[in-house]
Formats: sequence, C-alpha cells, structure tokens
Amino acid sequence: MTRPNILWICSDQQRFDTLGCYGNACVRTPALDRLAAEGVLLERCFSQSPVCTPSRANFLTGRYPVTTRLRQNGQNCPPDVRTLPRMLADVGYVCGLSGKLHLSACDRRFLLGEKWWQRPAAEHFMGSEQRIDDGYTEFHWDHGPAHQHPASSYTRWLREKSVAYRTPVRDDCRYVQHGMASEHHQTTFCIEKAIGFVEAHAGQPYPWLFSVNMFDPHHAFDPPDDYLRPYLDRLDEIPLPAYVEGELADKPIFQRLNHHGAYNAKNGQFDWADMTADEHRMVRAAYWAMCDHIDAQVGRLLEALERTGQRDNTIVIYMSDHGEMLGDHGIYLKGPFFYDCAIGVPLIVRWPGRIEPGRRSAALVELTDVAVTLLDALSLPADEAMQGRSLWPLLAGDAPPDRFRDDVYCEYYNAMCSHTDPKAFMTMVRTDRHKIAVAHGQGEGELYDLEADPGEHRNLWSDPDHAEVKTQMLIRLCDRMAATADPLPRRIGVY
Repeated sequence: MTRPNILWICSDQQRFDTLGCYGNACVRTPALDRLAAEGVLLERCFSQSPVCTPSRANFLTGRYPVTTRLRQNGQNCPPDVRTLPRMLADVGYVCGLSGKLHLSACDRRFLLGEKWWQRPAAEHFMGSEQRIDDGYTEFHWDHGPAHQHPASSYTRWLREKSVAYRTPVRDDCRYVQHGMASEHHQTTFCIEKAIGFVEAHAGQPYPWLFSVNMFDPHHAFDPPDDYLRPYLDRLDEIPLPAYVEGELADKPIFQRLNHHGAYNAKNGQFDWADMTADEHRMVRAAYWAMCDHIDAQVGRLLEALERTGQRDNTIVIYMSDHGEMLGDHGIYLKGPFFYDCAIGVPLIVRWPGRIEPGRRSAALVELTDVAVTLLDALSLPADEAMQGRSLWPLLAGDAPPDRFRDDVYCEYYNAMCSHTDPKAFMTMVRTDRHKIAVAHGQGEGELYDLEADPGEHRNLWSDPDHAEVKTQMLIRLCDRMAATADPLPRRIGVY
C-alpha cells in the first residue's frame, strides 16, 4: 500500500494565540480554522528553544538542542545529524522544501574578524547556508527576504518578475513597515513552490513530503498593506501588551535588559517604555495581519491538495518553530525567555479517514515529538537517536486526549549573540500547575503558579511560602536535563 504524503507547514516565530481556532477573535484565519476542524488541534504544544536554529534542529530530528549540538543560531549543522526528510527519503519518499531551513549559519560575519561590521554588507552573505545530507531533492531555499542572499530562490523569483524588494517604514509607526504586495511576498513564493510540487507529483506511484517554511510572522513587522488596513479602522480595540509595571524587577537580568530594547538594546529598537500605546497596538496589528496573510496563502495550498485529488492521502501539519513576546512582559521579539507566548506554538494535524475530525487536546506536548509521531503514523520505527515520544496514539484516538507528558522542557544555551555579558544559559520545565526557569550562573530564576497566575507576572522564586514547590521543580528540571543525554552511540557490549 502506498504510504501517505506529508505536507509540513511551519511558520516562523508565530505564537499559539494568533489563530481563530486558538481563541483569537480579532484575526481572520478561516483556512487554518477549517484545518483544525478537520483534524486535531493541540492546545498546549511547546518549542524546546525560543530561537530558530535550536528549535528547527530539534523538531526535524526528534532530538533536544543540546543533543543535536545545534544550541545556537549561527552554528553549522554537524554532518552526522539525521533529519526526518532524510529518513523518509531512504524509504522511497521524494522530499522538497520552500523557504527556510536554518540548520546552519546563514551568514559568515564572524569569519570576517572582530570588526566584521565595518566590512561591506555584500560580504556578509556568501551564498546559501551549508547543507548536510538532509533528504531534500527539491530545494527552493530562502532564509529571510530582507537579506537578499545571492543564492535565494525568492530573490531570483522576484528578479524574474522584474520586482525590487522594498519594505519602507510607515509614516504612522516607526516600528511597522509597508510589506511587499501579496503577489510578490515571500510567503506567497513559498506557497507557490509548494503548489507546483503538489501538482507535479499528483498521480505518481511514490509518496512525497514537502516542507513549507515561510519567514512570516517573524519580524520585521511588514504585512502587505491590504492585510493591515482592516486593523487600522479599529486600532483602539486592539489590546495593549500584557505587562504589569515593575514585574521585571525580580526576574533574570536578561529580561530587564531587553525591556529597554530588543536583543539587549543593541539595535536600539523596541524600548518598551519609549513606545506609545498606538505604537504597541500597531505592532500587534501588523503581526496579526502577517498571520492573516499566511492563512490566505495556506488556503490556496490546501485547495491545490483537493483539486489534485491528494487531500485524503496527505497528512497535513501546521506549526511554528517558536513564539514571539510581542510586548508582553515589557519585551519584544525573542531571547532567553520561557513565557508561554515565547515558546507556545500552534500544532494542528489532519489526516482524513485516520484522524477523527474536530478534536482538541489539552495535553502537554513538545515539538520533539513531531518527527517520531510521523514515523509511527507511517508504521516506521523511530530512529535510535530520537528522544521524542509518539503522539500517534493520542491523534488516532487510542489514548486519553488530555494526558500525554507530565511536563515540557526548554533550553537556551547562549543561543543568540545579543547576551554576551552576562552570557545567557537557561533551562525551564513546565507542568500543568507550575513553571520554573533557571538562569544558570546568575543566581536568578523564575517560578510561577500557572493556576493562580496564568499570565506569569508574579515571580515566586524567592517566596518562602513556595520553597517546597521550588525544590520539587528544581529536582524535576534536573531530571529532564539528565534525560537529554544523547542515546548515541548505541551500546553493543557488556563492557
């Protein structure tokens, strides 16, 4: 019997609460809402890193970031790392990709020396990111539209259309840009390459996997104007970021630094206190508009599946690599932060005839679990290096819908270049009731009672009334850290 196709759609930096099916009444996401209604929606899925490369290596391999050795943006992927597309290619799948991969460094700036920033920008980007044997035979790569890499398929796509990439800052908000028109947008490019792949492989005797990795809604905040315009008519209705004045005073230093500018204020932007209420609302509106545009383009792709007769034999996954602070807790963008808005992501899975539609699960799940789940769904064994747990019994209705993991784990090991003094080494574990995050080497941390304080504003780290809870959560965190030990190499002898 022919195995099912897999359409794996992954946005970039999209927090879980940006879709109508996740409870956002302001956005317009009919395609993804319908996908959720036709499949299973995982309400509490968490990334294992709030940063791109560690997270992407994690969910493509089913291994924790510290185990893949891709703990940071800007590292090159070790050649022995095995991705799920590679595993599936080995059993007869043809695999393709459009958009990001980000398993290796996408620039060479540090190799230019200590004063790399004085070198011409053209020297920063010298072709595509270094590839391993990742399993993709069709590779429409683009790391991010603003970089205009010479090897970018999106850059070439625009050139073929005689269109220049241009996203000027808006006159009414210094933090929001006029995005490319929808027909020339990087999201549209990713979807059109996927549609071409789906159409080309319809009726073929072999199964396929296609990874759609659009850059949005990653900053810069630059949606197409016609997607932002409806929000401008009701800007006053958009809620301000969830921030309690003074809440960062007893939280790790990295949060206090980023409160005064994203990425440790080095780029001089998103100083929370310097932004007006309208600017906060405009950024949120632009971010939501980018999610709306993704939804419209995903709708085109899902229609192509139906039109080519491949809907019923295709597993569709929609997810993101990590979230976005979006001003909540007085911080924008991302960093060593483990709030639910930073690591909570959407996860929707549809497989007609095999997954009962219209179900939701409140179980705690990790992106680590995605790759092994797909192998299990295909009746293929998990790779011996994998550390995730298969969600397939839960998705297939053979296990309780709301119990899976007792906790979820996340790590940040100097993952970005913005926190060098002090360096940020942090780990976190979250249960149904509590969350603890430790800033290693700083003597600081966070402890939250998620039942009493679901917004994560009151840090109980130093509260004597929660000392016993803190101890138990620290033990749990140590256990999870120990469990990230690499299963490889396989034991072959007694001694």
